[in-house]
Amino acid sequence: MSVVQNAIQTYHALLTPEAAQDSQAHLDDQMNLRGLFFGDRPLTTVLRPRFLSLEQYRYIRHRTQVLLQAFGKIHEMGLKDKIFREQFMLLDWEHILVEHDPGFHTPTPISRLDSFYIPETNELRFTEYNAETPAAPAYNDVLTAVFFGLPVMRDFLRRYVLYTLPARHGALHALMDAYQQWAGRGEKPRVAIIDWSDVPTYSEFLLFQSYFKAQGLECIITSPQKVEYIGGKLMAGDFHINLIFKRVLISELIEQGGLEHPIVRAVLDNAVCMANPFNCKMLYKKASLAVLSDERNAYLFNAEETKAIADHIPWTRKVEYRTTLHNGKPVDLIPYIVQNKDRLVLKPNDDYGGRGIVLGWTVDYREWEQAIKVALETPYIVQERINIPSEPYPSMIDNQLHIFDRMLDTAPFAFHGDTVYGCLTRLSTSALLNVTAGGGSTVPTFLVEER
Repeated sequence: MSVVQNAIQTYHALLTPEAAQDSQAHLDDQMNLRGLFFGDRPLTTVLRPRFLSLEQYRYIRHRTQVLLQAFGKIHEMGLKDKIFREQFMLLDWEHILVEHDPGFHTPTPISRLDSFYIPETNELRFTEYNAETPAAPAYNDVLTAVFFGLPVMRDFLRRYVLYTLPARHGALHALMDAYQQWAGRGEKPRVAIIDWSDVPTYSEFLLFQSYFKAQGLECIITSPQKVEYIGGKLMAGDFHINLIFKRVLISELIEQGGLEHPIVRAVLDNAVCMANPFNCKMLYKKASLAVLSDERNAYLFNAEETKAIADHIPWTRKVEYRTTLHNGKPVDLIPYIVQNKDRLVLKPNDDYGGRGIVLGWTVDYREWEQAIKVALETPYIVQERINIPSEPYPSMIDNQLHIFDRMLDTAPFAFHGDTVYGCLTRLSTSALLNVTAGGGSTVPTFLVEER
């Protein structure tokens, strides 16, 4: 039995009725005290963190970094070649914005790749690249501290060593790096975390604000409606913003304010530094995985990148009438999608939170054909179904401890476009792994070894 399996069994054995009740009470108190909520929902509903071995984490980190190199290549080609860029299925206004030079090198100072990892077979499959506004680095770090304080940890830590995977310092350094490239090494940035005031992740903005202030930075939280571009300065009241930690989605910003929005004008005039920048939009599109895995683009990648794409990117294509390769053999794409619903997923090219996703094996043929019709009229990708791992997690239900399997993902954070540290883990009883899904929960990830 592996060290991770042993650790899980030991942890569960230590959750006596008294230890479970005490740990749940501590968890509830801490989540209320620290504001660990997604909207009005507790961020976590289970009593055990995720465990990985050091070797497993090194493997995930290394393979992710190889894929980041490949993502960097398709982004660079997309900026150079407008015909190549068509593969990302950008809208007209997006073509305009992605050509803006943000004043720093990487399009993705802060990002997160969502994957599914099966330790028993070392299978690692990435399904999305959150290259625009990745949530949860601060949630992750604060939850880590909370779980260390659970009463059940008292005896567990006498038997096992846990190593943390902090992430919010990565966001800090990536923002500072982007700002210094943009402005030089002059004054400190005045940071504004910008998103709508009613988003469910607002509590994480408060955690980031507190952290940034503790690191000596001025920081406010504001919304796109409350900023003005006056005299060459982006202002929120009397606060002059020169660095935007952008959490609002670009598409929502444009939908609400258009290309004349004060934030857009200030960024395009280079009056403010914004991360992530407009040109992250290509990689944020779900079509970026289709660009990686399409045989037409294989010439871009070296041997290591080619192997990483084959090993870790599920077969993904833009939904369109064409002939393409599947497992090395030519297929007529639309008939293939029609005939293979139980092994395929349809995803809108630009959406989040699981909206618009159709899992072929969960619908009948009439619904599947209707979904294909929508996918041909609106930018969509089709992706091959992957194996979803599960692990047992304990939770309190009606004041009783229950341990049952939950599906889980593995979502490493990436910074500066090329460096991986930190890892988000989300649990669900639904095949759509996000915090809004059925039984959704976030847990901290620890590296574990025996003492």
